[in-house]
Amino acid sequence: MKKEHEQGMFGYEAPKLRQLADKVAAAGYYAVVPDFFHGDPLTSINKLGDWRKNHAPEQAVEFAKPVIHALKEKGITKIGAAGFCWGAKVVVELAKDAEIQFAALLHPSFVTLDDIKGVKVPTGILGAEIDKMSPPELVKEFEAALVANEVNSFVKIYPGVSHGWTIRYKDEDAAEVKCAQEAHQDLVEWFGKCL
Repeated sequence: MKKEHEQGMFGYEAPKLRQLADKVAAAGYYAVVPDFFHGDPLTSINKLGDWRKNHAPEQAVEFAKPVIHALKEKGITKIGAAGFCWGAKVVVELAKDAEIQFAALLHPSFVTLDDIKGVKVPTGILGAEIDKMSPPELVKEFEAALVANEVNSFVKIYPGVSHGWTIRYKDEDAAEVKCAQEAHQDLVEWFGKCL
Protein backbone atom coordinates (compact mmCIF):
# COMPACT_ATOMS: atom_id res chain seq x y z
CA MET A 1 0.00 0.00 0.00
CA LYS A 2 1.44 3.36 -1.02
CA LYS A 3 1.80 6.01 1.61
CA GLU A 4 0.54 9.42 0.62
CA HIS A 5 3.81 11.15 1.50
CA GLU A 6 5.97 9.03 -0.79
CA GLN A 7 7.49 10.74 -3.81
CA GLY A 8 5.14 11.08 -6.74
CA MET A 9 2.71 13.48 -8.35
CA PHE A 10 -0.81 12.54 -7.50
CA GLY A 11 -2.73 15.49 -8.89
CA TYR A 12 -6.49 15.50 -8.85
CA GLU A 13 -6.81 12.30 -6.79
CA ALA A 14 -4.60 13.47 -3.89
CA PRO A 15 -6.87 13.64 -0.82
CA LYS A 16 -4.88 16.43 0.82
CA LEU A 17 -4.95 18.50 -2.36
CA ARG A 18 -8.73 18.19 -2.40
CA GLN A 19 -8.86 19.13 1.29
CA LEU A 20 -6.82 22.24 0.54
CA ALA A 21 -9.16 23.11 -2.34
CA ASP A 22 -12.03 22.81 0.15
CA LYS A 23 -10.21 25.23 2.50
CA VAL A 24 -9.80 27.72 -0.34
CA ALA A 25 -13.49 27.34 -1.23
CA ALA A 26 -14.49 27.76 2.44
CA ALA A 27 -12.65 31.09 2.38
CA GLY A 28 -15.10 32.27 -0.27
CA TYR A 29 -13.33 31.39 -3.52
CA TYR A 30 -14.57 29.30 -6.41
CA ALA A 31 -12.06 26.43 -6.34
CA VAL A 32 -11.42 24.12 -9.29
CA VAL A 33 -9.03 21.15 -9.33
CA PRO A 34 -8.70 19.92 -12.93
CA ASP A 35 -7.33 16.47 -13.70
CA PHE A 36 -4.21 17.58 -15.56
CA PHE A 37 -2.87 14.01 -15.44
CA HIS A 38 -5.94 12.55 -17.18
CA GLY A 39 -6.19 9.71 -14.66
CA ASP A 40 -2.49 8.83 -14.92
CA PRO A 41 -0.66 10.24 -11.87
CA LEU A 42 3.03 9.63 -11.24
CA THR A 43 3.21 7.11 -8.41
CA SER A 44 6.96 6.50 -8.35
CA ILE A 45 9.59 9.19 -8.75
CA ASN A 46 11.79 6.52 -10.37
CA LYS A 47 9.59 6.67 -13.47
CA LEU A 48 9.59 10.47 -13.74
CA GLY A 49 11.39 10.66 -17.10
CA ASP A 50 8.98 8.33 -18.88
CA TRP A 51 5.95 9.88 -17.21
CA ARG A 52 6.94 13.45 -18.17
CA LYS A 53 7.05 12.45 -21.85
CA ASN A 54 3.27 12.11 -21.72
CA HIS A 55 2.66 14.81 -19.10
CA ALA A 56 4.62 17.88 -20.11
CA PRO A 57 3.57 21.01 -18.22
CA GLU A 58 3.25 22.77 -21.57
CA GLN A 59 0.49 20.32 -22.53
CA ALA A 60 -1.31 21.12 -19.29
CA VAL A 61 -1.18 24.84 -20.10
CA GLU A 62 -3.25 24.17 -23.20
CA PHE A 63 -5.63 22.03 -21.12
CA ALA A 64 -5.93 24.88 -18.57
CA LYS A 65 -6.92 27.56 -21.05
CA PRO A 66 -10.46 26.21 -21.69
CA VAL A 67 -10.91 25.86 -17.91
CA ILE A 68 -9.96 29.52 -17.49
CA HIS A 69 -12.28 30.47 -20.34
CA ALA A 70 -15.15 28.54 -18.71
CA LEU A 71 -14.56 30.39 -15.43
CA LYS A 72 -14.67 33.72 -17.25
CA GLU A 73 -17.93 32.67 -18.90
CA LYS A 74 -19.32 32.11 -15.38
CA GLY A 75 -18.57 35.79 -14.72
CA ILE A 76 -15.40 35.29 -12.70
CA THR A 77 -13.22 38.29 -13.46
CA LYS A 78 -10.08 37.55 -11.42
CA ILE A 79 -8.55 34.12 -11.68
CA GLY A 80 -5.70 32.89 -9.55
CA ALA A 81 -3.89 29.60 -9.85
CA ALA A 82 -1.88 27.59 -7.38
CA GLY A 83 0.62 25.04 -8.66
CA PHE A 84 2.17 22.35 -6.53
CA CYS A 85 5.46 20.74 -7.59
CA TRP A 86 4.97 19.94 -11.31
CA GLY A 87 1.93 22.21 -11.40
CA ALA A 88 4.04 25.24 -10.52
CA LYS A 89 5.54 25.12 -14.01
CA VAL A 90 2.02 25.17 -15.47
CA VAL A 91 1.07 28.16 -13.33
CA VAL A 92 4.25 30.04 -14.27
CA GLU A 93 3.48 29.57 -17.97
CA LEU A 94 -0.05 30.91 -17.42
CA ALA A 95 1.41 33.84 -15.46
CA LYS A 96 3.81 34.70 -18.29
CA ASP A 97 0.94 35.24 -20.71
CA ALA A 98 -1.28 36.84 -18.06
CA GLU A 99 -3.91 34.13 -18.62
CA ILE A 100 -4.47 34.44 -14.86
CA GLN A 101 -4.42 37.52 -12.62
CA PHE A 102 -2.36 36.09 -9.75
CA ALA A 103 -0.39 32.98 -8.97
CA ALA A 104 1.00 30.82 -6.19
CA LEU A 105 3.81 28.29 -6.51
CA LEU A 106 4.13 25.74 -3.75
CA HIS A 107 7.36 23.73 -3.63
CA PRO A 108 7.85 24.34 -7.35
CA SER A 109 9.56 21.87 -9.69
CA PHE A 110 10.91 22.34 -13.21
CA VAL A 111 10.63 26.14 -12.86
CA THR A 112 13.72 28.05 -13.98
CA LEU A 113 14.94 31.52 -13.20
CA ASP A 114 14.25 32.46 -16.82
CA ASP A 115 10.67 31.26 -16.35
CA ILE A 116 10.22 33.53 -13.35
CA LYS A 117 11.70 36.48 -15.22
CA GLY A 118 8.77 36.18 -17.65
CA VAL A 119 6.03 36.27 -14.99
CA LYS A 120 3.69 39.26 -15.35
CA VAL A 121 1.21 38.78 -12.48
CA PRO A 122 1.49 38.90 -8.67
CA THR A 123 3.11 35.66 -7.56
CA GLY A 124 3.51 33.97 -4.20
CA ILE A 125 6.16 31.31 -3.71
CA LEU A 126 5.98 28.93 -0.76
CA GLY A 127 9.19 26.96 -0.52
CA ALA A 128 10.57 24.24 1.72
CA GLU A 129 13.84 24.50 3.61
CA ILE A 130 14.74 20.96 2.49
CA ASP A 131 14.06 20.81 -1.23
CA LYS A 132 16.33 19.57 -4.00
CA MET A 133 13.88 20.61 -6.73
CA SER A 134 13.74 24.24 -5.62
CA PRO A 135 16.17 24.85 -2.78
CA PRO A 136 15.86 28.04 -0.71
CA GLU A 137 18.73 29.65 -2.64
CA LEU A 138 16.80 29.25 -5.91
CA VAL A 139 13.58 30.49 -4.34
CA LYS A 140 15.46 33.61 -3.21
CA GLU A 141 16.67 34.09 -6.81
CA PHE A 142 13.05 33.79 -7.94
CA GLU A 143 12.10 36.47 -5.42
CA ALA A 144 14.87 38.79 -6.60
CA ALA A 145 13.72 38.38 -10.23
CA LEU A 146 10.13 39.22 -9.32
CA VAL A 147 11.26 42.30 -7.38
CA ALA A 148 13.55 43.39 -10.25
CA ASN A 149 10.61 43.13 -12.66
CA GLU A 150 8.36 45.02 -10.24
CA VAL A 151 6.01 42.05 -9.88
CA ASN A 152 4.16 42.03 -6.56
CA SER A 153 5.25 38.95 -4.65
CA PHE A 154 5.11 37.00 -1.43
CA VAL A 155 7.94 34.55 -0.79
CA LYS A 156 8.37 32.37 2.26
CA ILE A 157 10.62 29.44 3.12
CA TYR A 158 9.07 27.07 5.66
CA PRO A 159 11.65 25.67 8.10
CA GLY A 160 12.19 21.97 8.71
CA VAL A 161 9.97 20.68 5.91
CA SER A 162 10.79 19.01 2.63
CA HIS A 163 9.48 19.16 -0.91
CA GLY A 164 5.76 18.41 -1.13
CA TRP A 165 4.97 19.14 2.49
CA THR A 166 1.84 21.20 1.78
CA ILE A 167 -0.08 18.26 0.36
CA ARG A 168 1.98 15.24 1.39
CA TYR A 169 2.55 15.85 5.07
CA LYS A 170 2.34 12.97 7.51
CA ASP A 171 -0.70 13.25 9.77
CA GLU A 172 1.24 11.77 12.67
CA ASP A 173 3.97 14.44 12.42
CA ALA A 174 2.63 17.42 14.39
CA ALA A 175 5.36 19.77 13.12
CA GLU A 176 4.64 18.91 9.47
CA VAL A 177 0.90 19.30 9.98
CA LYS A 178 1.40 22.68 11.67
CA CYS A 179 3.67 23.89 8.88
CA ALA A 180 1.27 22.68 6.18
CA GLN A 181 -1.63 24.45 7.89
CA GLU A 182 0.44 27.63 8.08
CA ALA A 183 1.19 27.38 4.35
CA HIS A 184 -2.48 26.77 3.59
CA GLN A 185 -3.42 29.91 5.52
CA ASP A 186 -0.66 31.88 3.80
CA LEU A 187 -2.00 30.74 0.42
CA VAL A 188 -5.55 31.85 1.22
CA GLU A 189 -4.26 35.19 2.56
CA TRP A 190 -2.11 35.70 -0.55
CA PHE A 191 -5.14 35.16 -2.76
CA GLY A 192 -7.04 37.69 -0.64
CA LYS A 193 -4.31 40.30 -1.07
CA CYS A 194 -4.40 39.82 -4.84
CA LEU A 195 -8.10 40.52 -5.22
